[in-house]
Amino acid sequence: MLIDGKRSGQELAPFVSGGDDIQQILQTLLDQGCVQTQTGAKASAGAALPASAPAPLAASPSAKELAGLPAAEMRTAKENEMARNFMINSVNSIIGQNMRISLIHDIFHATSTEQLRTVYHAWAASMSDHSMGAKRLPELREKLFKVL
Repeated sequence: MLIDGKRSGQELAPFVSGGDDIQQILQTLLDQGCVQTQTGAKASAGAALPASAPAPLAASPSAKELAGLPAAEMRTAKENEMARNFMINSVNSIIGQNMRISLIHDIFHATSTEQLRTVYHAWAASMSDHSMGAKRLPELREKLFKVL
């Protein structure tokens, strides 16, 4: 369901647990005929984009949100740590501890601002899938963006 023809392999990477290689997973799905490579306007609705394809950032609402943030190189290690802690604590307190282990793992191991911004998409999706998280997402996003 995540492969929708609108996200690149790079955008799907945060949703893969355990640090699996998204390129290898997509290639396996392509080889087995489960997905197709998107080719222009004739692509089917379920087509996958290869990881090397440019990400269609304009199509993603969360990508538009991130576009307004300061340049990643302007963020300090302390701000990265604050963003990482905020994301982990919000998942644990709203969704519940041990409920999104792979997401917590990915957030914990995101050491740069770029990596945190990549995993942000999975964080926002997880929060919006939870009733309380969806209600609080605008407030949480505003607080997170101060350090992300």
